[in-house]
Amino acid sequence: MAKHLLKFTVNGNDHALIVDSHERLLDVLRDRLGLKGAKEGCSTGDCGICAVIMNNRLVNSCLIFAIQARNKQLTTIEAIGSEKNLHPLQDAFTKWNACQCGFCIPAMILTTKLLLDQTPNPSEQEIKASISGILCRCTGYYKIIQAVKSAAVEIRGDD
Repeated sequence: MAKHLLKFTVNGNDHALIVDSHERLLDVLRDRLGLKGAKEGCSTGDCGICAVIMNNRLVNSCLIFAIQARNKQLTTIEAIGSEKNLHPLQDAFTKWNACQCGFCIPAMILTTKLLLDQTPNPSEQEIKASISGILCRCTGYYKIIQAVKSAAVEIRGDD
């Protein structure tokens, strides 16, 4: 197996790791960096549970070789809010009971954060389109959509 030097930035922290050619980004994040927010769901890119933001684009980390993240900026759920200072999306998901088992929530938060960063006042259709790549087996999506709408209002500062 060929080894490669992977230099990349994750959640604002620079990393340099030696990775094998076949190592997936998901495995490097979880097993080598200890970032457990991205989950393994289907391993085929169909469920979106492993989503992370790479250079301001949502990617399924189970489909990306780690070396493809060379010189890239990554954001995982661990960089969004904190236990004592929730991001407005995290707060809204809690208030709207948009989290059931929680398995998909890191990916839902990341994809909707990306949406709100680019579209501060999204329509319901835009919200649905943004979350369409993330499979939720519990909530039926209604509460998730309402939470995103609520967070958008809070982030914009509307009354």
